Amino acid sequence: MRFLHIALGSANELEYQLLLAKDLGYLDAGIYQELAHQTLEIQRMLAGLIHKLHA
Repeated sequence: MRFLHIALGSANELEYQLLLAKDLGYLDAGIYQELAHQTLEIQRMLAGLIHKLHA
């Protein structure tokens, strides 16, 4: 469970880093959208797994 929470925190950090990279011009908006979508999907999967294991 601890490692799942760490993974979720890392996904949240990645979300921020992607936004920062886009804002600084390092990422194209299209690439950012795709990566942000994939990151959100992973966050949802991790949250779901944490919820299932916690119940």
